Amino acid sequence: MGRRVSASQLKSMIRQAEAKQKKAIDDYNRAVRKHNREVNRAIENYNRAVRSHNAKVRANRQRLRTELARLKSGATRSTPIRSSSYVLYETFTRVELRVEASRPSEWQDRFLDLSERETANSVAVVNALNGLATADDQEEFARLTDTVITDELRVVSPDLDERWRGALFAMDPRNPDAARHFCTSAREVFTRFLELHAPDADVLSAFPTCDRAPDGRPTRRTRIRLLLTRHGMAAAEYEDFVDQDVENILDLFHVLNDGTHGSAGRYSLTQLGAVKRRVEHGVVFLANLVS
Repeated sequence: MGRRVSASQLKSMIRQAEAKQKKAIDDYNRAVRKHNREVNRAIENYNRAVRSHNAKVRANRQRLRTELARLKSGATRSTPIRSSSYVLYETFTRVELRVEASRPSEWQDRFLDLSERETANSVAVVNALNGLATADDQEEFARLTDTVITDELRVVSPDLDERWRGALFAMDPRNPDAARHFCTSAREVFTRFLELHAPDADVLSAFPTCDRAPDGRPTRRTRIRLLLTRHGMAAAEYEDFVDQDVENILDLFHVLNDGTHGSAGRYSLTQLGAVKRRVEHGVVFLANLVS
């Protein structure tokens, strides 16, 4: 026989059931509101990131077009660094076509953006060295020793980081040999960076029959191929661009080492700023290949 329940007990049981139901509904609604807030926040963050990315892409693209137009309009003689920059631009267009013809990964999108910046910086240096830079290219003296390179070199080799800091220390427009002192230190950074991240043993293990330099060691291009392969980007277009980008910077070092520009090789603040920007972004570009 069931337990008899009084009217007051029944009312109490009903109130408890209603309270539990209300709490369950409140908890559910609270969870839904929390979920919706998190979804909206994620959407807002994504849209903010997309807007920021698109703004950078437009800025890089416009800057590249501006620098190319300035170079083509200027009455400048053909020089090795000018020709090298045009070759870099041509390799960039092939990278762009390759990425656009595929369903690019996030890493490929980043590679394209950085490649475009590298190309714009390359043309900007040629313009600066030929006196075609505008006021927008001016950098304050204090900013010559600032750098966008943070831990990219120090985590690989403290010695390379010290070499880069020494290169920045030489960037004084009052120093007639500033450019040559700068590139002497910076050249070693580029050479050693690739060797440390793509050592001989790793390269030869991945590509036993690869091309080799006269000293028997893997070529720079093969080291680059290894870095790209690690990101699933073993394509000739990407390999061509990275190799030509490094070659373009080395060509710039050759021009600066000649010391034939201006009186006693002295470069202006604008020119030194453009050189520094070109080189440090080149280091960051390589660092992205190993991240």
